[in-house]
Order: sequence, then C-alpha cells, then structure tokens
Amino acid sequence: MAQDQKPEGERIAKLLARAGVASRREVERMIADGRVSLHGKVLETPATIIPSLRGVSVDGKPVGKADRTRLFAFHKPTGLITAERDPRGRPTIYAALRNALPRDAGRVMPVGRLDLNTEGLLLLTNDGELKRAMELPASGIPRTYRARTFGEITQDRLESLIEGITIDGVRYGRIDANMERRTGRNQWIELTITEGKNREIRRVLEHLGLQVSRLIRTGYGPFAIGDLPRGQAVEIPKQQVERFRSGLKRR
Repeated sequence: MAQDQKPEGERIAKLLARAGVASRREVERMIADGRVSLHGKVLETPATIIPSLRGVSVDGKPVGKADRTRLFAFHKPTGLITAERDPRGRPTIYAALRNALPRDAGRVMPVGRLDLNTEGLLLLTNDGELKRAMELPASGIPRTYRARTFGEITQDRLESLIEGITIDGVRYGRIDANMERRTGRNQWIELTITEGKNREIRRVLEHLGLQVSRLIRTGYGPFAIGDLPRGQAVEIPKQQVERFRSGLKRR
C-alpha cells in the first residue's frame, strides 16, 4: 500500500456505535476490556479501521451489519424505569416497548433518561453515535417540559432563571421558564433547558419552594410529543432525522 493511501473503511468504534451496540465511548471501554474481537482476535484499539462489521464479535457473539439510522418517539408513562433492567424488579420502558415499537425496530437505546415519575417524550435510536451526540450538553439541544406545581411563585422569579442558578454547589445553566396558567397556589410552568443534568427541573423548582406533582417532557430539539398517546411510539421520518443530524454536525 502506498504511504499516502489511507485504509478504506471507518473506525470500528464508530461502526459498532452506528450498529446500535452502544455509544462510541461505551464501545471504546468494551474494546479496552477485551470484549470485542475481529476474526477471532481480540482487538486492542478502537482506532482499528475496517470496511464493514463482517467478522466482528462482541462477547463472543457476531455483530450484524449496521442498519440505517432510525429514531423513534415514545410517550413514556410514569412508573417505568429508563433502563433495560432494574435490580429492584421495577418495570422498565422495554416492557412497554415490546408492543409499542414495530417488529423490525431492532435494538434501540434511549436518548437520555426520564425519571420513574416523569412522563412524556423519550427518543429512542438504534445509532449509538447519534445517541451520544444528542445527549452531550455541548450540542445545546433544547428540552422542553411542563410542570404542575404547588406553592407561591412569580413570573419575575421564573425569569431570573434565564441567567442560570447554583444549588448546593451545582451550577445549572440557562432555563427559560414561563407561567402557563394558575389556579390559586397551583400552576403549570413551561421550562426549556439545554443541559439536562440529573433531576434538574425538579431540583430547581423545589429550590424555589415549589412542590412538583407532575412533570411532562413535551419536546426534545425539533421533536415534539404532540398528541402521541401515552405508551405508544412512532418512527420519525428518515428525512427529518437526516436533516436534524446534518444540523448537529454544523454545531
């Protein structure tokens, strides 16, 4: 091979992420742990260039070729854990997804998480690389929620969150919060964040002296839950996914 000729193909970590095995970072850890092999030989570096996944095995099981990138919107009900399994035996989203997803959906991974008692839009993809890109705070993808709360709060206090807030040493970035409607001391508040730290919405509202009785994610980037019934899933059209992904690469 000439010195200036590069090997054809892509990094194995990238191909395995695209095939839905795991995110690229997780694949790199799997390779470091000796769990990935090529034609029977354990790989030592995620930088290995290959033209396809032929001959690649993970934990001794052959990996099928990468499917096209697919993205699904799922209306997660409360009471479900966003995980494949729960040590405490609580029901997970995958129990509901068996009936909600089309049979040819294959293995999908959640983009981010929703707490046990949070409902609403949960995106799922078979592409670990896309999943990782959508979760990174640096991507700046807005997530929109509606919260039903109890307590005293003013619009001016909510608007102060646009500068961010520090709670118990944790810095939360810009939050766009608006009062939707109020009945007595009960109100619905719409909030848009871009970082998505663990339990961010609940912690911020509780810090403001509010009790959160219901929390619904209504949007993630350009994707909205709309009138999707609870417990149901719908595939996002290929053209929308490609347009969104192109926008991510330009960020």
